[in-house]
Amino acid sequence: MGTAYSKCYDPTGARYGIPTYPWKFAPDGYATRRQLRSLGLRPGGQPIAAQLMRTSRRRKAGVSVAFLYRVDCAKPVRPMTSRKWGALALAMLARRTCPICQITYGYCLPTSLGMCLICANTDPCESPRSA
Repeated sequence: MGTAYSKCYDPTGARYGIPTYPWKFAPDGYATRRQLRSLGLRPGGQPIAAQLMRTSRRRKAGVSVAFLYRVDCAKPVRPMTSRKWGALALAMLARRTCPICQITYGYCLPTSLGMCLICANTDPCESPRSA
């Protein structure tokens, strides 16, 4: 292994506290949250079993880390109930509705503005609600 991989290779956990492997070199039986989700599983409250690490110029710390969970201890994903679907639909409706003009758009409004683009670009005196 090269020097970049040797810094990230600690299968005993002596250096980082938990077993650490280089990116794409995780042993069988471990998976990230996304990989568990694609298998229809979730961590289910189990602790982090290992981690993947790679050097990164983008990160301030200089490394990217992905946590690994044991596949054999993972639990199945809980199914969505009708109440959960309803709550999700209401939340998405609130994200698409302008609080000023009460118009519902087909896209989520930008959170940086807190309102639709029309209301953000008009003067308070000329708002669509006062007309």
